[in-house]
Amino acid sequence: MKKYCYAFAAIALFLTACSKDDEKVTPEDPNVIASSRLDFIEVNGSAHGDHFHDLAEKTGEKDSIAILFNAQGEAQNGHVHLDPHKIYRMQFRLINKAGNELQQSFLQNKTIADSFKVFLSGGNFILNPTTGDAENGAIFQPREQVYGDGTTVGGKYETTGILAYFTLGEANSGAEADISYVLRKFNDPATKAKIERTDWNYLDYATLYAGTDIIKLTFEVHAEEHE
Repeated sequence: MKKYCYAFAAIALFLTACSKDDEKVTPEDPNVIASSRLDFIEVNGSAHGDHFHDLAEKTGEKDSIAILFNAQGEAQNGHVHLDPHKIYRMQFRLINKAGNELQQSFLQNKTIADSFKVFLSGGNFILNPTTGDAENGAIFQPREQVYGDGTTVGGKYETTGILAYFTLGEANSGAEADISYVLRKFNDPATKAKIERTDWNYLDYATLYAGTDIIKLTFEVHAEEHE
């Protein structure tokens, strides 16, 4: 079973968006978390260097894949099969026993969000910018556009990755890998503004970017074309 690791003491400092009637997240009572999930939903778009162009929701039949985790952070379904030729909207959700989603608490405003960034570490994928004109490698692009307070997310250095878009690309066809979705809190919020779009895949992200993993979700990915 794959594990989803919560740093509850750190989460408790930031999950302040719940109403007074919601159950509270505390270091002493981690079981207020009922479940979590990662959704991969196929969208339209095209790869361009380290990012995507013309992203849009796909109508009609499309891939929609969820990886589910229980209150203890154990994966309830094994591995995930992603078509390397497709682009997926990738959404993390964290749910308490009251049924409320808590993930937006990391994005309440710029001051809070500046301390956080998502990495997708461990796949050793061929990245899209290295494939030249072929445009067929992996891209992971965090893409929030508005903070919880309604202000605009100001470009690539402010995005976090609670909402992101992902493709494996044809260059990674046949790949099988354990990858970790990591939400990291930096010791120095100024760190976030130095992270480029191609920095998401590092195995040594923890050495490069001092801080604490608030969330770490490891799951197995198989890159294979869907019929």
